[in-house]
Amino acid sequence: MGQRILVAEDEMVIAFDLCDTVEEAGFEVEGPHAGISSAMLAFQKEKPDLAILDITLDDGNVFALAQTLTAEDIPIIFHSGEHSRAELAEKFPTAITLAKPCPPAEMLRAVNGALEECAAACD
Repeated sequence: MGQRILVAEDEMVIAFDLCDTVEEAGFEVEGPHAGISSAMLAFQKEKPDLAILDITLDDGNVFALAQTLTAEDIPIIFHSGEHSRAELAEKFPTAITLAKPCPPAEMLRAVNGALEECAAACD
């Protein structure tokens, strides 16, 4: 079974593109979740190996969820058109930030890089 990727994105076209991209690369996708409550519930049911998060979802911003994921050592990729890398790096220094729209190849490089880095840190 592939590694599990949580996708939280409220723009459905982008959400489905993201899910297709990571699924076609052999990952198991949890989502897309358009809201924080739905994404948090999915996280509580089964921890993902990585999360791709839009910052602003239907029911608010994802910072509380991101803090929970960070506390569990789950790598995060912020996928946003609203916040700067510097702004996010201040709050979440280990997270990767990609600007929307992000080409699929760049997203997969980030996903694979984050998972490899996490695996190396856990060994």
